[in-house]
Amino acid sequence: MKKIRQLIFYTPKSNYSLGALCLCLILNGNISAQETVEWTTLGNDFAHTRSTSATQITPENFSELEVAWTWDGASFEAQSGRSTPSYINGKLFTVAGARRHVVAIDPQSGSTIWSYREPDTGRWEYSMRADYGKGVGYANIDGRDVIYMISPGFFLTALDAETGQPLEGFGGPIAIEGFPDTGVVDLLKDLGHPYDPYEGIPLERGYITSSSPPIVVNDVVVVGNSAEQGYNQSRIENVPGDILGYDARSGEFLWKFNVIPQPGEYGHETWANDAWQYTGDISSWAPISADQELGLVYIPTNGVTIDYYGGHHPGDNLYGTSLITLNARTGERAWHFQMVHHDIWNFDTPTAPILLETTNGPIVAQATKQGYVYVFDRETGEPIWPIEEVPMPASTVPGETLSPTQPIPTKPAPFDYTGSSEELLVDFTPELKRQALEAVAEFQMGPLFNPPIQANHPSGKLAALMCPSGSVNITHPPVADPDSSVIYIMSRYGCSSRRLVSGEEADTYYDAPTGVTLSRYAAASGGPSPRHPAGLPLWKPPYSKITAIDLNSGDHLWMQPAGYTPDRIKNLPELSGVDIGNTGSGAVGQMVVTGNMLIYSNVTGDGTPHLFSLDKQTGAELARVEVPATTRYGMSSWVHDSKQYVILQTGSSLTAMALPD
Repeated sequence: MKKIRQLIFYTPKSNYSLGALCLCLILNGNISAQETVEWTTLGNDFAHTRSTSATQITPENFSELEVAWTWDGASFEAQSGRSTPSYINGKLFTVAGARRHVVAIDPQSGSTIWSYREPDTGRWEYSMRADYGKGVGYANIDGRDVIYMISPGFFLTALDAETGQPLEGFGGPIAIEGFPDTGVVDLLKDLGHPYDPYEGIPLERGYITSSSPPIVVNDVVVVGNSAEQGYNQSRIENVPGDILGYDARSGEFLWKFNVIPQPGEYGHETWANDAWQYTGDISSWAPISADQELGLVYIPTNGVTIDYYGGHHPGDNLYGTSLITLNARTGERAWHFQMVHHDIWNFDTPTAPILLETTNGPIVAQATKQGYVYVFDRETGEPIWPIEEVPMPASTVPGETLSPTQPIPTKPAPFDYTGSSEELLVDFTPELKRQALEAVAEFQMGPLFNPPIQANHPSGKLAALMCPSGSVNITHPPVADPDSSVIYIMSRYGCSSRRLVSGEEADTYYDAPTGVTLSRYAAASGGPSPRHPAGLPLWKPPYSKITAIDLNSGDHLWMQPAGYTPDRIKNLPELSGVDIGNTGSGAVGQMVVTGNMLIYSNVTGDGTPHLFSLDKQTGAELARVEVPATTRYGMSSWVHDSKQYVILQTGSSLTAMALPD
């Protein structure tokens, strides 16, 4: 719900010529002032475009940006800087720290207005995603602004936005000392597993927490979840990350969607050997998007328990690593698409889907770690451009049966390198190419879905390279321009080289693992990784880049390196006399689309953090300004009291940039 109010200038009739001039200038956009432009979700809108109509900051005055204020979250033990504040009705709202304090902030001064902290539980203490809250949910209920938060302990809390007090009449008493009598819902009670209110689900059965805020669609609070990272698991049991729906006024439980289909449900046949009974995950840890008019929510998911080995869950495993579309009122499936069958590559879907209006109709676009964008009609789920099942190599690991094919879009083209091969190795000079070949000689290269291998593999290889390991990821979400239907994706090519060890060995890595039954194989801790002896990346540049894709046509509009070649690479003796151009910094950054430019964060060659502004249609750099610290996760921009701000998440603090008064 974006509120935009324009200031209007009135003149008396006796000064008609001056009034006409003012009107003419206003109509031509030369004199206008946006009094308020809101940012209501962590992606600003339900379409999650991370765009704003604000235009006070222009390419001409961009370099004049300065720090307006800094909010220090140290007293809330903030660390990750992964929460994008929402600007709603004159206040900023965010979450901070492992306790996931909800905080209201004055947008003009950066001072704290109020904060709320959930009482202690063993559930939040165990949470592996405690400081990753990302933001808050919001709705206006009967004229009252309400802020919703999912805690690391997996409670849903509704707060009065004005006072920070728990909402009266929402939820009910929690059987734990210190909890309020109203305003909170214990989400575990509706998942259907035995649990202790304080300690949660027994670890032998699994664990569930949260790392994204809920989304409120037509007075229904839709709740996602997250689980332990799959590369930190050694046992095959866990609970599924089922999606929950609640009444936004009362907190009444409305529905549950089973992410692992039960007998008789669509997709149940994709689970062989009764794995649906004991294994889990498939959580929706990334943010959720919605179409309020259609009443649909778009939910990205991750894979099944344990990354890199899936012998205990044969089959394609719906709804793992999928985009699920549900009716927000009923929780019924409208459509789905699985982007990775039987995902063992840690190709979980890390960012929110983006909704746009295009010449092909209303679409939803999902960028992935694999370097692809999957684009669908957002009402029917029909692909806008064909998606083909492409044959992929089989696994040589005992007990593992991979899908023989994987779905690959024919359009848009990938926005990054896919797979690994000799052709992608650095080749600035013949000697550097030779050294790169030697560095990867003991590693198994291959296509995008290169199968992992176990330690002491018969081939003698140390590990399999899985590339890209995360072109798009949680730290650098895509953004989009609703006016042009162009999506902008910052990406970084790299490879992971995890190898498999026995479940017994992996189990020694963890003090309190979930589950009971050891997996036959699990991910090793650390392990060998190829490195170039000259100290530069093994792969061809750009090391980081921004790609603009027109989702009307599916064509790439432009590509620009993100940031600038690091001095340590540019000054290597091995590159003396070699023009390597701008390789990009290799660092990822954050972006926001405004009414007149694309803003992104990155570093110059000496590592100095900057904000850069680009022309949205050409990618040409328009201006830059140095900022006090590197940014994390996401960026936002909004207008308060006729002043446009750009908010940077700088570690434990928030830094507000604005033009000088």
